[in-house]
Amino acid sequence: METYELFKDLAIILISAKLCGLIAAKLKAPQVVGEIIAGLLIGPSVLGLVQQSDFISGMAEIGVVLLMFFAGLQTSLRDLMRTGWKAFLIACCGVAVPLAGGYLLYSCYYGFAPSGSDQFYSAVFTGVILTATSVSITVASLQELGYLKSETGTTIMSAAIIDDVIGIIVLTFVIGMKDPNSKPSAVVVHTVLFFAAALVLGIIIYKLFKFLDKRYPHTRRIPIFGIVLAFAFAYSAEKFFGIADITGAYVAGIVLCSIHDSDYIARKVDISSYMMFAPVFFASIGLKTSIDEMTPSLLLFCVLFVIVGLITKIIGCGGISALLGFRGNDPIKIGVGMMTRGEVALIVAQKGLEVGMIESRYFSAVILLIMISSIITPICLKYLYSRSAKA
Repeated sequence: METYELFKDLAIILISAKLCGLIAAKLKAPQVVGEIIAGLLIGPSVLGLVQQSDFISGMAEIGVVLLMFFAGLQTSLRDLMRTGWKAFLIACCGVAVPLAGGYLLYSCYYGFAPSGSDQFYSAVFTGVILTATSVSITVASLQELGYLKSETGTTIMSAAIIDDVIGIIVLTFVIGMKDPNSKPSAVVVHTVLFFAAALVLGIIIYKLFKFLDKRYPHTRRIPIFGIVLAFAFAYSAEKFFGIADITGAYVAGIVLCSIHDSDYIARKVDISSYMMFAPVFFASIGLKTSIDEMTPSLLLFCVLFVIVGLITKIIGCGGISALLGFRGNDPIKIGVGMMTRGEVALIVAQKGLEVGMIESRYFSAVILLIMISSIITPICLKYLYSRSAKA
């Protein structure tokens, strides 16, 4: 490909992603859904204006690293410590039940495969995709209803944060298991070593950034150093520990989430991500999504995938909430609040495609889940809280 062709591809991707994102927002859907659809429209499946290339893949990988770094920066360690064991148990069940549900769905639909086979890993990874939670839609809904700081609202937020941490650990473990040269014990050891090294280095780096932040507050060098840290952690995670690069980027964000200028770093990172890299990442999902292979059988699987994805979050999070003492329809509120999916589900699916655990045609199921969960969650929450108010 000629170098100047890259500029054409970028121009087409950015303008189509932003226009479709704005249309999605007008329709009360997440903008990422519009950006994914843009990639589908301009990609080989429809108009054929842009082809997937190594350059676009590289830009998309930078985008996903920045997204996870931003997510880490937005994590509140104080909230994690404050919520205690209830939120932790809800998060654990919110990962375990969808993981099992996704595995059983794929296995029942395509047949149970022996451990270690490609089909077995595809079944497991289907469950891994369902573990992700994105509560941005839930937060907006609770804020509009005036229940964001209620007991259920706080529980949903805290459990979602822990849910993402556990989900990333599960993703790291499963990807490690796919490596034919890896052993389960080695994967566990590498994972533990990574987080141990991240803890030690994190404390040192946190103190260094705290010093720099105090000496040079609100200067552009702080977010630049932060992005360097994200890339360094992403590289080190993959290179030295066999851990997914997004895990390293997320941990880098957590390291810096408590410094005074963490919000300033997040804003600067978000600008770079929003303007260039994130649209390329989400559009690249659409470019890789193949609708040519859509068959009645695959369509039925997509529908079942959505149903299982929604129900397992309600059963997992809502069920354990009831056992932990939440009464009335509060357990259902927590389960419904945790069932939205977003960028993390797409990031996990993208990783699965890279390591050969899923095929590109299954992105249709993930996109459908994001769209439906984003639409019905606010409606269900409004209904549940209105019933509580009347009672």
